[in-house]
Amino acid sequence: MALLFIPSFFQIWFCSCFLLTVLASEWIEYPSDGFATLTHYSLPLDYIASCGCTADSTHYPTAALSQMAYGSSTAYGPACGRCFNLTLLNTFLSVPPFYPPNTKSIVVKVTDLCPLSTTGWCNATTNGPNAAGNFLNFDLAYPSTSIPSDFFPSNATYYGYTDFGVWNISYGSVACSNWEGWNNDAALGSVTGQGPESVCCAADPTNSSNTCTSYSDHNGIA
Repeated sequence: MALLFIPSFFQIWFCSCFLLTVLASEWIEYPSDGFATLTHYSLPLDYIASCGCTADSTHYPTAALSQMAYGSSTAYGPACGRCFNLTLLNTFLSVPPFYPPNTKSIVVKVTDLCPLSTTGWCNATTNGPNAAGNFLNFDLAYPSTSIPSDFFPSNATYYGYTDFGVWNISYGSVACSNWEGWNNDAALGSVTGQGPESVCCAADPTNSSNTCTSYSDHNGIA
């Protein structure tokens, strides 16, 4: 029986396309409204994070999004620039869970990537959620000059500490005109001088024409 000869250039093209398809299929497709976990991390003022959003964006509420929802394993992804309204529901780790007496919400802009890991809160994949049962984790840049120091409610008298670490939240995708930094042009878009292939921070992504692509998919990075 004759063997089919496949030119090497076709093999390379096929393997590359197959790899990109596999990579793209792994990203978490999430609804515009739902539930997630919320953690917080330190982001220096004026720091240029993964998306490449401007330094001025750090003067307003921002967050990193868990990698498989972010849509890229490095640099920018489709989540870059998206805005979400986040509402605190209850704490996850404390016993018993703490339910704040007053509703606290904040509108954030996604400017950073929370890397995938085997543990932690950004480890959800299409195969399963994180330890809290959620497929998304928002990592809030906090403390921040743009967020009140008492944003996270607490009950130190009962629990003996004030930072609960992990919150269950509801999220909703919103127009970035609701974001505190919207009226400051310097806080919108990508940092200049880096080139279009290096950074992507959409001002208000609403459709495929104004949404960032996946840097890792585009460059064949796992």
